Formats: sequence, C-alpha cells, structure tokens
Amino acid sequence: MKQTTKAHILMTLLVISWGFDYVPAKLGLEILEPMSLLFLKYSFGLVTLLIIKFIITRNMVLPKLRDIPIFLLCGLFGEILYFYCEYSAMDHLPVSLLTIILGFVPVISVAAERMIYKRSPNRVIIIGIGFCILGIIFVIGSDWHIIFEGRAIGYILAFGAVISWNIYNFITASEKLQKYDSATLSCTQLICTLCLCAPMAWHSMPPMAEITTTVWAGIAWIGIVDSGFGFLIMVYGLQKLGPTTSALYSDFMPVSSTFFSAVLLHETITRLQVVGGIIVVIAGFFVIREKGRLDEARQARLQAEDSPQTPANC
Repeated sequence: MKQTTKAHILMTLLVISWGFDYVPAKLGLEILEPMSLLFLKYSFGLVTLLIIKFIITRNMVLPKLRDIPIFLLCGLFGEILYFYCEYSAMDHLPVSLLTIILGFVPVISVAAERMIYKRSPNRVIIIGIGFCILGIIFVIGSDWHIIFEGRAIGYILAFGAVISWNIYNFITASEKLQKYDSATLSCTQLICTLCLCAPMAWHSMPPMAEITTTVWAGIAWIGIVDSGFGFLIMVYGLQKLGPTTSALYSDFMPVSSTFFSAVLLHETITRLQVVGGIIVVIAGFFVIREKGRLDEARQARLQAEDSPQTPANC
C-alpha cells in the first residue's frame, strides 16, 4: 500500500472519530475549565503515545535542543490555542455554527500556501472548496438567524482556532521536523503541550471527587483515541500529505459530527443535511485527489531538476 493511500485512509478514520469528540468534550466542559480538560486529555494521550512508541521503536529518540522551540510552537498553536479557542467558543456559539466556521481551515490553508510557497490552486480546487463550504452549511442546517445569536467573542475565538490550526499544520510539515519519525514528533509535541498548559490547568482544576465516572470515561476516550492515536495519525498525515491536503479533511467533520448528534443526542437529520453530506464527501474527494495530483507532479518536477544531467554520448 502506498504511504499516501495509507495516510488518506487513516485521516478518514480520524475525522470520523473527531466527529464524536464534541460529545464527551461538551460533557467535560460542564465541570472542567478548557485548560484543565486539555491537560487531562493530553496526559492520557501522552501515555498512549509513549506505549506506541516503545512498541514501534523499542527506544526513545530525543529531539535536538535547537528544535525544542519549534516543538513548543507546535504545542502552543496546534494544541493549546486551537482547542482553548474551540472549547471556549462553545460557551458563546452553537456547536453547529462553530463547525461551519472551522470548515474555513482549508480555505485559509490554500491562501497561506499561495502566499508562503507561491503555489496557486487550480480551478478544480477552488470550486471544490466552495462546494465543501456550501455542503457544510447544508449539513449543519442552521437557520440564518442563528448566526447572529452568538456574541462577538465567540466569532473571534472560532476564527482564532482556524488560524491557530493552520499555523500548526505549516510548522509541523516544515522541513526542520521532517527528520523525526511520527511517534517521536507526536510525543515531543505533547510533552511540550503539557509543560505549557500545566500551570493554568492545575490552577483551575476542580477537586477530583467532582469529576464523575462518565466525564472520566469521556476524557479517557478523547485522550487515548483522539489525542493518542489521533495525534500520531495527524502528524503522519501532515508528513505524507502536506498541510493543505490534511486541512481539507476538516471539511468532513460536520458529516461525522451530525451523524453522532443524531444517534447519541437524538437530533433529527433532515434531507437538506443528507444532501449537504453528499456534497461535502464528493467535493472533498475531488479536491483531495486534485491536490494530491498537483503535489505529486510538483515533487516529480523538483526531483527531476535536482537529479544530475546525463552527459550526451560523443
């Protein structure tokens, strides 16, 4: 199996899992502050990653000291700022509207890639992203008046999450971190994340007796599955697919989150949402395929330019 194909399959499974993430997170935030929830979640995630890393490599590869600031930036933007903004926005905006705003992650990613790497998206990608956003709006099924129910801080936090996630994607996919394997990269980022959020987390941590068994189970799920295996898959996807292609998978989250909302929260799925889900899946497929084709062509061209020229026979 090609590594890119494997990465696409794993990213698909991860997005399905992340669609369920809102349920235990919402439940946990009824008792915990966002930073405390992040600390507990990533504690479970780090233990999971350390076990996986030991099974895979049987040893620990320590990062170079000069790369530690980069790992700290990954933890700051990709974990602390992103999830703090997302979790805090839940207090001001409906989750449905928040998911729509998070659907702008690939749009910002394409724009950033255009400015940073001078890579212009073709017409297929632009049209596909437009249909993805349209499908997200259909999936959520929000009435227009809902848009004006949230306070301004909610919108600021939501777009702050979008920008933070894009910064994290580009830092993680940078050449300076490509020399590390996915397990080492993931473990180091989580360790840096825990070090950064520990002071605020413990300051706002409620007594352990107040955390119910249900909340603990939810924290364990999002920690082990989403932050443990999920973090490993996300880093692997960034390394094999690049920041923009990986970001495009966020457009599939409203589909999976709507499904789990219907099953677990007994919310009704309308025909409009079904149509929107089909649009998101089909448009996302074409965008991801087209982006992969362009990246492969660009990589082949760069390899051809770097390879030595064969001298002509006399």
